[in-house]
Amino acid sequence: MTEHYELIIYEKKDGVATITLNRPKVLNALNSSILKEIWDALQDAEADESVRVIVITGAGDKAFSAGADIPELLEKSPFEARTYSIWLKDVLRYMERLQKPIIAKINGFCLGGGLELAMACDFRIASTNSRFGQPEVNLGIIPGAGGTQRLTRLIGRTKSMELNMTGEHYTAEEMYQFGLLNKVVPPEELDNATNKLIKSLMAKSAATLGIIKLAVNKGIEMPLEEALFYEAECFGIARSLEDAVEGLKAFLEKRRPEFKGK
Repeated sequence: MTEHYELIIYEKKDGVATITLNRPKVLNALNSSILKEIWDALQDAEADESVRVIVITGAGDKAFSAGADIPELLEKSPFEARTYSIWLKDVLRYMERLQKPIIAKINGFCLGGGLELAMACDFRIASTNSRFGQPEVNLGIIPGAGGTQRLTRLIGRTKSMELNMTGEHYTAEEMYQFGLLNKVVPPEELDNATNKLIKSLMAKSAATLGIIKLAVNKGIEMPLEEALFYEAECFGIARSLEDAVEGLKAFLEKRRPEFKGK
């Protein structure tokens, strides 16, 4: 099934919703319109019970997304820029709270806002010809959608300072070493690597995956003692699932579990 949008391609097939940023002539730059379409597609994917996994990628072989649409940003006043940044925060936080796994499939440039979008995903798989960075400092501005905050939580203060203050580009291999990427593969293997991860996720309980996602993303924001109590609450909820009973019985009976997402 394909939904019609102007700036993205949205497809649903075999339990996977794929959102493709479709502005290849401008390296899939992010503007208000494309972000609204992404948000709309994400809400559809969340509401559709047949969708188990979401993939976000970029059209063409040059970019996942090279970042913000600079002409649009230049037109914004300081107050409008602040309001826009807050709205971007809401979009990306929605991705983190959406109880379905989201995979960023990255090929080519993944810079600025594009990197911030990828960081809000749960998994990041990149080809070896990808390039990463937070180049906003080169324009006299700073990241406005998590580049100083989410990046620090993902790769640590030292490297986050480096990326944000130098504005330099980094290879996929370097970003894998920093801990940002789950896997780096040659371009011709990107589809297979993504499909392999999708297959692994589809074999799990959809309900359990949603609880894990909430536990990780919410817990990291808490002090450890509070986070451990939150994990215990999540553990109790997970144990209450029909899938938990099925999984435990299947283990004892030495067979594959048949999860129903309940």
